[in-house]
Amino acid sequence: MFQDNHYRLPAEWEPQSGIQLTWPHAQTDWAPMLDEVIATYQEMAREIRKREPLLVVNPPSNDTWARDHGFITLVPHDAALTPQRPPLLLDFCFNGWGEKFPADIDNALNRRIYKEGKVNGTYVDHLDFVLEGGSIESDGKGTVFTTSCCLLAPHRNQPLTKAEIEERLKEYLHAERVLWIDHGYLEGDDTDGHIDTLVRIAPDDTLLYVKCQQVTDDESASLSLMESDLLAFRTLDGRPYRLLPLPMPRPIYDEEGQKLPATYANFLVVNGAVLCPTYGQPDLDAEALRIIGEAFPGRDIVGIDCRSLIKQHGSLHCCTMQYPAGVIPQDSH
Repeated sequence: MFQDNHYRLPAEWEPQSGIQLTWPHAQTDWAPMLDEVIATYQEMAREIRKREPLLVVNPPSNDTWARDHGFITLVPHDAALTPQRPPLLLDFCFNGWGEKFPADIDNALNRRIYKEGKVNGTYVDHLDFVLEGGSIESDGKGTVFTTSCCLLAPHRNQPLTKAEIEERLKEYLHAERVLWIDHGYLEGDDTDGHIDTLVRIAPDDTLLYVKCQQVTDDESASLSLMESDLLAFRTLDGRPYRLLPLPMPRPIYDEEGQKLPATYANFLVVNGAVLCPTYGQPDLDAEALRIIGEAFPGRDIVGIDCRSLIKQHGSLHCCTMQYPAGVIPQDSH
């Protein structure tokens, strides 16, 4: 009943009614460092609450990556909400990034918060299709960006072909087109290449992307090919995108010597600001925040130390899910 293209997937920088955080607890992988990660979540929460409501989802949960188990929300094409045109809350299947980790409780969270009245809108069941919020980006104008390595990865939506998955994305997200990024890789990434760790869309047809300068790094060849993908993209009216490269943090390793997927691309846009991950590398942190500020003029650019988050292979954007205007009740806290 909704496939009339009067709805669209808004861009992240459009007005928001609130941000969801799924709070860390002792029954998650955060248990050995719970105090440390809660301190990071508290910092995120403080910065969000300065600007908009916060929806905190408490236990039970398998994990805390709200980006991937939260609702993906569509709004009317002109963003004018009425009782006849409410937000559409799309509930996709989350299966632990291709059945790598338990996700049964997380996959039920959307139904729970909807039944509890924590979100406003029309519930739309897409639980027969695996789709994580971190795997897509929208310009709000009909173009959805994604990565081939994630959406075509094992245990997602086989035996659907790439063409069939694209048709589902266009139908479910009311998109005019899908632009596929065929390259890009961060060592230590559990998601099979979520776009929100690699390439982000910003206003005025701007793409911020991770650029690896270290020619001996295993990631370099793949990221160089990713840059070529982006250079070949064209806007709907045929123009090249404005490309802003982000630096790569210097390598950060866990206690076992495995590289962690630190990335400056994993920022969150909120009302009036951009919350940006930092990694205790003052020179590169400052350069990344400067570039992100160039892409989002007029907004506060706020750094948040995310060294705790990458120990579980995610960062700031992965922990959060924004909701457009009209979804989170304004008395949420």
